[in-house]
Amino acid sequence: MNNGMISPERLRLILAGMGKARVGVIGDFCLDVYWMLDLQSSERSLETGKMTRPVRRQHYSLGGAGNVVANLRAIGVGHVHAFAVVGSDPFGVCLLELLRARGVDVSGTLMLTDADAWQTLCYCKPYIGEDEEPRHDMGNFNHLPPAAVDQLLANLERALPELDVVVVNEQVAAGIHTPYLQDRLRALMQRHPQATFIFDGRHLPHGYPEAWLKVNAAEAVALCGLPTAGGDLVLKVDAEQAAERLYARRQRPVVVTRGARGCVLGAAAGTLTAPGLQVLGPVDPVGGGDSFLSGLAAAAAAGASPAEAAEVGNFAARVTVTKLRQTGTASPAEILDVGLDPQYIHRPEVADDPRQAQYIAGTQIEVLEAPPTDLALRYAVFDHDGTVSTLRQGWEEVMEPLMIRAAMGARFSTADEALYRRVADRVRQFIDQTTGIQTLVQMQGLVEIVRELGMVPAEQILDMHGYKAIYTQALAQRIEQRLARLRRGELDAADFTLKNAVPFVEALNRAGIVCCLASGTDQDDVRAEAAALGYAQLFSGGIYGAVGDVTKDAKREVLERIMADIGDIHGRLVTFGDGPVEMRETRRRGGLAFGVASDEVRRFDLNPAKRARLIRAGAALIIPDFAQAAAVLAVLRLQA
Repeated sequence: MNNGMISPERLRLILAGMGKARVGVIGDFCLDVYWMLDLQSSERSLETGKMTRPVRRQHYSLGGAGNVVANLRAIGVGHVHAFAVVGSDPFGVCLLELLRARGVDVSGTLMLTDADAWQTLCYCKPYIGEDEEPRHDMGNFNHLPPAAVDQLLANLERALPELDVVVVNEQVAAGIHTPYLQDRLRALMQRHPQATFIFDGRHLPHGYPEAWLKVNAAEAVALCGLPTAGGDLVLKVDAEQAAERLYARRQRPVVVTRGARGCVLGAAAGTLTAPGLQVLGPVDPVGGGDSFLSGLAAAAAAGASPAEAAEVGNFAARVTVTKLRQTGTASPAEILDVGLDPQYIHRPEVADDPRQAQYIAGTQIEVLEAPPTDLALRYAVFDHDGTVSTLRQGWEEVMEPLMIRAAMGARFSTADEALYRRVADRVRQFIDQTTGIQTLVQMQGLVEIVRELGMVPAEQILDMHGYKAIYTQALAQRIEQRLARLRRGELDAADFTLKNAVPFVEALNRAGIVCCLASGTDQDDVRAEAAALGYAQLFSGGIYGAVGDVTKDAKREVLERIMADIGDIHGRLVTFGDGPVEMRETRRRGGLAFGVASDEVRRFDLNPAKRARLIRAGAALIIPDFAQAAAVLAVLRLQA
């Protein structure tokens, strides 16, 4: 599972198998009710004298175990059976209709007519604008009669021979999991040891030891009595230790989720880790846990191993957290899209804590992974901006105000400070996460941000080419001013290159290494700037940039071309860059990813934010600049 165990072929096979899978869900089925209020139409009630709260729109969706079912159907599970308890109230009728509309088998569901014993678990959420008002909860005083428990579990046991997996969901304290049900359900599990049950609960930390356990990291360490660092952060080593202990205790797979940092699996094969996955743009964690659980269960039902199932769950959660202001689901196509190009987050603990950095003695070279022992380089690929050239330093200072103004439209001048800061934070986050990718792709993201924020009329939103033209013109003015000073002799090339970068490339040339330059900047601009700074001739392998096609990435294409030339690039190619794209693409193909965490303003020394970003993208080594060129050459087993 570590670093991506599922091959594309295996992932496709698992996803295809979900169509024939049969999954049962027993648990706390809830209804989420959204009432969008419009107080402009409020009037005083003649009966009470109080102002009314008019509902302009209403929306009903499945929650709790119902959301698990919705995820299972969305993910492609062919047969889903709901073992639910609902009241004979309108909310219960609505919940059943929503289940049936998704093709769920509700023949095992009970509808109780005693309103004093059971009301449908329902959460009514009034909204005024984007603000949620105090919620109205139904079912807090439920108590499930033993006779109803017996009937519900009898329904489950009859269906059990036809089910591949049963998900046991425990969502609310006043739900179906009474002590009586817990005892009877455990006895059922013991009578059918060949059946696969997966338990996910909030209030029963030791519940159902006969089932697989899905638990978050904080709950896992608490179950084991392990000390924590405090707050929400659970260290990887603690999560791994908890997974190991819980598996030893239960002798069933234990999946410990770690949010953006992936998950840890305790199983018969040992303790394995699935890293987190990079997300560009904002995230909404609502529903991520249910989506993970559904991916885990669906994959297991389709014949996946526990490790494979956990990684599919990871992919599914990665899909849903990008769906804002909704309890999202993940489709097979979306999961496959993530799984075919999994952008893993590497060593987040080291990235976030510089104290864990390990250096080659006497140098500033940070080692995350030792270079291969059979290193015999033939090619070196360099990113341009921020790795060799600093001519475009400050491009973020051009892009950020452009994006903010584009996103706010006519409200740019009139919006209050709170709104301006919200938009600015959104833009800064996006720029930080997309550093190193094509400018055109960034502008494509800007179009999505403008639509997402909804402040610009649809007919006034430009396409990615339109926004890029505005940005390119603004940046070109800044670059031209710098080149003019270069031509006048006021500055020289060293003022626009990273410390010792050009001499380092010259040393690689003398060592017989073929050097290539690859950039997300437009190809004509990259070539012109390399020529103006006097080092274009050093890149005999070619100078490549963006060509106006978002499907063609210069860095990927250079790596693919080199692989076509020499085959396996392991030990024969090194990439130097300050962006995550070149690190990720090089690592994925087996090359040596050398991160350059450059301070582009001073042109030397470390930029801590870049260091963290490069480590997360998979850099094997980190340098701040090329000041210690001789030491870097020694790492590459080349002569200075």
